[in-house]
Amino acid sequence: QVQLVESGGGLVQAGGSLRLSCAASARTFSSYALGWFRQAPGKEREFVAAISWSAGLTYYADSVQGRFTISRDNAKNTVWLQMNSLKPEDTAVYYCAAANTLLPGKRSFEYTYWGQGTQVTVSS
Repeated sequence: QVQLVESGGGLVQAGGSLRLSCAASARTFSSYALGWFRQAPGKEREFVAAISWSAGLTYYADSVQGRFTISRDNAKNTVWLQMNSLKPEDTAVYYCAAANTLLPGKRSFEYTYWGQGTQVTVSS
């Protein structure tokens, strides 16, 4: 069982930055691939970024490539999402997720454990 707790969301102006954190309870944190997803009101949950167990592989949605960076520290059981050059269309609830696999996926069904989400609002 893995518990994930996100933090770091908030209100920011367009062009600004936020850093989301996700703390995990798993004793074997390093054996999980991790991902960030988001869901805007009235829209499907969508993939944002993912990282492999060793951080050697990262994947990004085209919409955030070059603006967002995912990273992890297995010693701290934490994964981060650095979000720069934020746009109003980035407004959503952001979820951290863990997959019981070493390599990351881009589809939500590949992830077993989910956090409660943190709201990110970007004003224009």
